[in-house]
Amino acid sequence: MKRLIERSRSVGEVLRWVTQNPGKVSASHYPIALHKLGQLLQQQPGPPMGAGDSRGPAGQVLEQPEFHVLCQAIVSGCAKFDNFSIVNCLYAAAALGLPGESPLVRVLEDESRSRLGRFNQKDVSMVFSSEANNKALEAIFSSQLFYENRQERFIRSMAEWLPRKAENLTPYTMALIAKYVARHRLREPRLLDTIANFLLKRGEQLDSKVIQKLVFPFSRMNYRPSNHGELFPKLEAILEQKAGSSPLATVNILMSMFQLSHFPQTVLHQVFSPGFITNVMSSPYALIVRRYLSLLDAAVELEFREYSGPRLDPRYRVLMFEHALTADEANRKYSYKGLVAEALRQLVGEECYRQDEVLPPGYCTDFLLWINRSGTVLPLSRVPAASRAPPAASPVTMSLRSSVLALTSDLQDFAPVVLSVNDKWHYCQNSDILVGSRAMRDRHLRLLGYCLVQLPYTELEKVSGIEEA
Repeated sequence: MKRLIERSRSVGEVLRWVTQNPGKVSASHYPIALHKLGQLLQQQPGPPMGAGDSRGPAGQVLEQPEFHVLCQAIVSGCAKFDNFSIVNCLYAAAALGLPGESPLVRVLEDESRSRLGRFNQKDVSMVFSSEANNKALEAIFSSQLFYENRQERFIRSMAEWLPRKAENLTPYTMALIAKYVARHRLREPRLLDTIANFLLKRGEQLDSKVIQKLVFPFSRMNYRPSNHGELFPKLEAILEQKAGSSPLATVNILMSMFQLSHFPQTVLHQVFSPGFITNVMSSPYALIVRRYLSLLDAAVELEFREYSGPRLDPRYRVLMFEHALTADEANRKYSYKGLVAEALRQLVGEECYRQDEVLPPGYCTDFLLWINRSGTVLPLSRVPAASRAPPAASPVTMSLRSSVLALTSDLQDFAPVVLSVNDKWHYCQNSDILVGSRAMRDRHLRLLGYCLVQLPYTELEKVSGIEEA
């Protein structure tokens, strides 16, 4: 039967083989028949068959009684089909151009969604490249099992077809995709650019909370979208209008833009204004906003020197982080920091370095050492106390610029060194590009006068034994 279907020379011949020999047709034959129908329709030259029928050959096939028999056979039996047949029927129906509201497509979509947990990666990719509607994408990206596991092949596949279908997606669906991409650090430029184009076209209609979800993957992956020349000014204009409606979302969007080295001056005037500050300080999320505003204020100090507008009142400044990041704590058993700590202990002694030191404006460092001009690591006892605990450790009373001056004044004698263990989760997936927050941290530490020594996991995983370390 498979050979007979594949050798058919017309639509009618395919339909006759399938509908007139029900006892010889198995589940695997139906997707073959649908695929063959699609091929034959594409090969038909000239204008559509049938005078005055503007719907074309596919429309005429839908009206043939034999095609209805074929569809009914699939609808009736698909619950008993194997996964491969279900997936291929749906894929072939999409290629054939059957409308999404047709009974055949609806039944196949419902059956596919009910089997998501049993599909392999190829099945999943085929299903959602053939459906790719809001209902289907919401189903997969709302699945906790899918969300918790990295599906790189599916994301690469989706990056090919999503740009063509993105305009039909809802902001909620696109936000789910953005959240997934950010969680798994999937730096897929085509997908990120699709999110950016969606944001550019629909930004005015979105509230700040949705915008922050769509913007976050760019900073997370340290990626400036290809349309950033248009997108960033548009985001500034939107934030100017909506800054006060959702203060926490506004601050999150600003943080994402700062991590990408973009500093919207007019929005900063609003965010650091007394009215905005008073508003957020009386809100339930006052502490987290103070942390973010403190880091934004530090970034202005270090990277946006030409800014001359209002700044964060010193009494509201706090350290952004007071200890290691949650991700670092959660992944401690997978980190190379323990190996490096033991190697340092044996190499220079515990009296010559500090571990997990938090430096203003609240960056947790792996190891902090002091080295003199000849390259010797100094014991803490030989380092001036003021330099061991930088003056800006109290952000309430001292500015970062003062910290820089305090540090650089001592550089003639020694230099503070930050030894940074860059584990796998500090990079975008399968990349040597640091995530945005880590990259900004490194920029700021250098601007504060620290020398950075990077220890990437790709080098540390080659180390065999403590001696090599």
